[in-house]
Amino acid sequence: MSKPELAPEVEHFYSQVIDESARLSCSADGRLELLRTQEILRRFLPPAPARVLDVGGGAGVHARWLVNDGYEVQLIDPVARHVDQAAKVCAAELGDARQLSAPDASYDVVQLLGPLYHLPDTRDRHAALSEARRVAKPGGLVAAAAINRYASVFEHVTYAHLHTERMQASVGTILRTAIYDGKRGFTLAYFHRAEELGEEMRAAGLVDVEVFGVEGPAWSALKAVEQQLGATPPEDLFASVLTAARMAEPYPELLAASSHLLAVGRVPKGNA
Repeated sequence: MSKPELAPEVEHFYSQVIDESARLSCSADGRLELLRTQEILRRFLPPAPARVLDVGGGAGVHARWLVNDGYEVQLIDPVARHVDQAAKVCAAELGDARQLSAPDASYDVVQLLGPLYHLPDTRDRHAALSEARRVAKPGGLVAAAAINRYASVFEHVTYAHLHTERMQASVGTILRTAIYDGKRGFTLAYFHRAEELGEEMRAAGLVDVEVFGVEGPAWSALKAVEQQLGATPPEDLFASVLTAARMAEPYPELLAASSHLLAVGRVPKGNA
């Protein structure tokens, strides 16, 4: 397959700036994200063994626990470094979420736990979700993660610099446009509202769509302890934040306070 088209700032960020293999284990909010993603997906996953296509699966962090749970996982990612790392966990190859090489209706589960982060164009996100629907079997599960539109407000308070003019301008642009240009710190990114993510899933032809707040409304308390005190948050604080995430699930108005969103939907059973 030809090299996937990827914004150069995204390629640079994941190839040379951040080690995605460690992101969900090196901080308390990262551990929370991983744990909550696992527990939400496990409610909807079919019994193992089942075939899972991990689209934009990065270094294989989610593939690892799925393999350990007994699933047959195929991972694709547009970053060569990620593919090399993930190949130690499962079958992995270069690929583009917008143009999958898999045949129609060939996987029980298709997950996109990263691609929507870096597709600011609505047409690209629709293409990625439509491709996921195409390669999932009738009745199959499609799961997609997104960065919450309002996450940067909560995050930059923990760094104690949201009051500066530069940071207000940067975060304000995200709130107005949903896009970060990737010129400093993070990379090119799109920030979803919860209802928007659900609408995009349904527009791709998925049904029974549900949207969850991954980390819940209190995740920034963990990050504040790490950033301001330079300490590992105590386990009772972690447990309280985790409980808050679980308790918030029935209340859609609290979705706006989470750092990440996770949507699940199914391919209609009549889908050919």
